[in-house]
Parts: sequence; C-alpha cells; structure tokens
Amino acid sequence: MNAADAARGTAPPALPPLKLAGREVLPIVQGGMGVGVSAHRLAGTVASLNAVGTLSSVDLRRHHPDLMERTTRIGTGPEAKAKINAANLEALDREIKAARAIAHGRGLLAVNVMRAVAEYAPYVTRACESGIDAVVVGAGLPLDLPELAADFPKVALIPILSDARGVALILKKWERKGRLPDAIVIEHPKHAGGHLGAARIEELGDARFEFENVIPEARAALRALGAEDRVPLIAAGGINTPQRVRELIALGAAAVQLGTAFAVTEEGDAHPEFKRVLAGAQPEDIVEFISVAGLPARAVRTPWLENYLRLAPKLQAKAAQRGAKPRCTMVFDCLAQCGLRDGIAKFGQFCIDHQLAAALRGDVKHGLFFRGAGKLPFGAQIRPVRDLIAFLLGEPVVAAA
Repeated sequence: MNAADAARGTAPPALPPLKLAGREVLPIVQGGMGVGVSAHRLAGTVASLNAVGTLSSVDLRRHHPDLMERTTRIGTGPEAKAKINAANLEALDREIKAARAIAHGRGLLAVNVMRAVAEYAPYVTRACESGIDAVVVGAGLPLDLPELAADFPKVALIPILSDARGVALILKKWERKGRLPDAIVIEHPKHAGGHLGAARIEELGDARFEFENVIPEARAALRALGAEDRVPLIAAGGINTPQRVRELIALGAAAVQLGTAFAVTEEGDAHPEFKRVLAGAQPEDIVEFISVAGLPARAVRTPWLENYLRLAPKLQAKAAQRGAKPRCTMVFDCLAQCGLRDGIAKFGQFCIDHQLAAALRGDVKHGLFFRGAGKLPFGAQIRPVRDLIAFLLGEPVVAAA
C-alpha cells in the first residue's frame, strides 16, 4: 500500500489468484533453496498462508540427526554412496510429510530439484510418490521431466528458465510428449541468487533476460499453442516491493517468486547466523563467480569465498595440469558434472555440498552463502513469513519493535 492509499484508508485491489494444480492460491511463490535452507518449516508455513511453499531436495538428511549418524564414518565406494542417497530420499519423504502437517491442507507444496544433480531422477520420483503438489526443476533443461512424472498426472511440472529461447525449446519438446508445463518460472539471472541461468558472468545483464522481453515473448509462444491461459508464468529475481509485484503481473506474469527474502524469515530452516549474513549483506558484499557446476553463481563475500576467489586461478591451473584425476572425497555424486571431482579446470574447484552445509549451520568462516542481488523488503530485519507475504500483497504490516 502506498502513502496515498494509506492516507485515504484504502487498499489497492486484490491481486488475481495463481491457478495451479487445480487450486487457486495467492500469487506468491517461495523459491527452493539448498542445502536445507528451504525445508519443511519454511515451505509448510508459506503454504499454510495459501501461497506456494517450496522444499529444496538437495541433501535434506542434514536436517535429520539419525540420518546423518547413519551416513557418517561409513567409508567410500558404491555401498556408502547408496546409503547416502537412500538417506536423502528418506529425508525428502519426511520433509514433505512434515511440511504437509504444517500447511493443514492450504496452499501448495512444491519440491525444487536441480537438473544438474546426479540423483535428479530419483528425487523427482520420490517427491511424486510422497504426494507433492508440484515439481520445479532448474539448473538445466528438464526435457525428460514428463516421462519421469508420467505415473503422477496430478503433479504440476514447472521448469525454471531465463529466456524466451529456453521457453520455446521446452514447449516444443514437451508438446511432442503430449504434455505442456503446468507453469513456467522466468528467473532473471541479473538478480537471482545461487546458480544463475546464463552461460557466462558477462551475460548476466543481457537484455534477453529482461522480464519486459521474456514475459511477452513467452506468452506469444504459449498463445501459438493455444495455451496462454493454461500455463501461468512466474517471475523470479529482484522482486522486493508490492509495486514491482503489480508491475510484473500487469506485464503478464501470473505470480512472483522470491528466494532470499523468504530465507531470512523467522521460519526459514537455516541457522540464525545464516539469516544475519544474508540480511545484513550490502551491495558491495555480493559477488558473482563460476561455481563447480560451471555456471555463474551469486553469493555473499564471506571469508571463505574471499579466500577461494583469491586462490581460484591457482586451483584451476593445478586442475588443468592434473587433468581428470579427481580430488573429491565425497562418496556420492551431488552434481552430475563437477569441476573438482571431474578435473574440469574452467569450473569452480571446491566442494559445494560442504560449503553450503557449513552455511546452513551458520559457519561464516567456511560457508558459501548464496544470495540474490537486490535489497530485501525489510532490510536487515528478520520477520515472520506472514509479514513478508502481507507486504508483497500491499497489505499493511506492523512496524518492527
């Protein structure tokens, strides 16, 4: 609500609902954030307020002490790898059920699965078997997602894309399989956190990623298939005011998605120190770099990241000399392609699972803290999910004490 509305005692008109998976919910989507940043508490709370809450599927065993104990000090090799993968699938099932209990039948629950992880297919299957409402896939083109979810026709399938070319490709490939996406997340790499949908850092600001270009072009592609009204577009990245929410919906988006703003809420599943680092970061503290998956990524410049960026040229040079001889000591393949494990010199040279797990624990010295580029709605304040959703909808929010 702007100052003029407040002075008149009026509120802006209600936003149209997001129609997805046979339901009508608020046009607010909480993005998936791993490792463990968006788990059952955050996703369930968002859904309980009739919005879309999203669990990140990656390495959820870290929220379950018994599963961590089961997969600690078990050596290496195929048997150990199988035990860790099984523990993560069990954790995913537990988290979906726990989120469902919090949601009390309201809203929608989604699971975000990275196409780039080696266990992508099992994660998709287990999420569907566990009764998830939607599967969201980013970090690669999920061309095979319709086949993986073929036995679960009621599960909404949602790819994350960044430009009209990717949208057109998914629509073409999926149409041949007799399925269209149930929604499409349009994520702007100039603003989003984590792994970004551009091939190079220099491309992050390319005009082809601007919502003002992608959304109309995507709607035109859907119109050509007669599906413009059946496949809602969800804008993600750089959204931090109710005015921007309304601008994007007026442009043709059906909903907006936010990640970092939800990560720092009271109900966020990460350690309080994790929230403090993200919420307190200034623009000069946020940096882009090449991750182990070979993609640009955006995070807070912590002591660990500062040290890594300083050493990265030497580490990459050593990787080039070493070739494909692996340095990774992990016993499960967290990524299908990894610079450290596979000796790819132009990719990042660190263990992303270790660093993200350290961030989840609030370990500033060793953690990798993914974050979006923009200001947060409440600055450095840690507020409840309810306040964030109310703010984005233009409703009055009580000032913090």
